[in-house]
Amino acid sequence: MKTDPPAPYDAAVIGGGPAGLSAAIWLGRYLHRVVLIDSGDPRNWETRGVNGFLGLAGVRPADLREAGRNECRKYDVTLLDAMVDTVSCEGPEEFHLGLSDPPAAPALETQPPSPPRQVIARRMLLAIGLKDVWPDIPGLEHVYGQSAHVCPDCDGYDTRGKKTVILGAGRKAVGMALNLSCWTNELMIVTNGQPPGMDQGEYCTKLDALNVPVLTDRVLKVTSRDGRVASLELEGGKCLDVEKLFFAIGQYPADDLGAQLGCKRDDEGHVIVDDHYHTSARNVWAAGDIVPGPQLAIAAAADGAMAALALHKSLVDAERKLEPRARDPVGQ
Repeated sequence: MKTDPPAPYDAAVIGGGPAGLSAAIWLGRYLHRVVLIDSGDPRNWETRGVNGFLGLAGVRPADLREAGRNECRKYDVTLLDAMVDTVSCEGPEEFHLGLSDPPAAPALETQPPSPPRQVIARRMLLAIGLKDVWPDIPGLEHVYGQSAHVCPDCDGYDTRGKKTVILGAGRKAVGMALNLSCWTNELMIVTNGQPPGMDQGEYCTKLDALNVPVLTDRVLKVTSRDGRVASLELEGGKCLDVEKLFFAIGQYPADDLGAQLGCKRDDEGHVIVDDHYHTSARNVWAAGDIVPGPQLAIAAAADGAMAALALHKSLVDAERKLEPRARDPVGQ
């Protein structure tokens, strides 16, 4: 017998970090039928604690995510641990999402049933986040999240008065050094064998004013003690004492869903959104690290909430809306 396809969800949220969880919670509170699809491979998994999250200083990412997932369940949000491989728009309000199992699902005594192979939704919210390009340096994995970081805004406070090295080159490394100078004046840039990229006079002028040296030696190894960086072994026999390590790295979208949907992106791969977090693709919103702006957990959560509110309004019938007021000319 032919069976009817399942009713479409009102909204599919892709990504289970602060942005996606916040969006799903708000949409659930509006009584929408919501599915949150998460691959279980968050960008900040190795981070020891999330800083600057109001009332939750130093909260572990895993604990924050679990609390968010529990709150989603309170509002009947469907949680699927899956990868979204394909997405297509089959109509103005009909997105078809092709799913597969996560690549490295944790082993369970009782394996849950595989998620459905396809999900249909009327709206989409991309909270897929970014992936970082790590430098290929032995030992870095032992200190990342404890004393090696990528975000000065998140972790710069802990560099106060400490010997801090920035791994990187060019504008990104210079900008990171200038940011970190708010907390410490013991700074050094190491390009790890790459050209320094100091092609703008401003770069050298500002680094010289702060007495920030630039070394081009290749880093052979990061040594650590008790999970904290201790030194950098450089090619040629040099060894640098280090207390904090930051790396200015490349980033790329966690998946290509934005490209599949035809969302406009900037030069760094971020999905471009308007003031209401709507993308250039019809009925598709985006929030969190995948959109331009500061890459902070608390900012991502706020993005998710505001995107969800805008998405909700698009689902409300015209009979339950007032006509928007005409804006007065500026200055009148």
